[in-house]
Amino acid sequence: MNAFNRLPGSVQTPAGRERDVLRLLPRVLVLGTLLLALPSLVVRMPLGAWGAVAGATPLQMVDIVAISLVVLHWTVVLTVAIAAFIVMVMKGPAYVADAYAVEDSETPDPSDSR
Repeated sequence: MNAFNRLPGSVQTPAGRERDVLRLLPRVLVLGTLLLALPSLVVRMPLGAWGAVAGATPLQMVDIVAISLVVLHWTVVLTVAIAAFIVMVMKGPAYVADAYAVEDSETPDPSDSR
């Protein structure tokens, strides 16, 4: 018995922009993460070893903002990936679920009325 039975006559829609988006997302994830982490690295460069202690509070603030933006970026990329995957699955062929016998009648059964 086959677990997935395709619905006869269902039309599979050709792939669209969702495949392009899914192919682009790994690059967007890596480049976006590097660009958002860059301010944290740039702020540390002019301070050197001696100035890092004096500028600890601004460094921590820049680090917190950079980390929060990186996490936000990852969340957005994950959300877009889920949406593109859902569109890709919905464009695929339709499948038939297990048969469920429905007792259908034009009038309600009088014994069920209360």
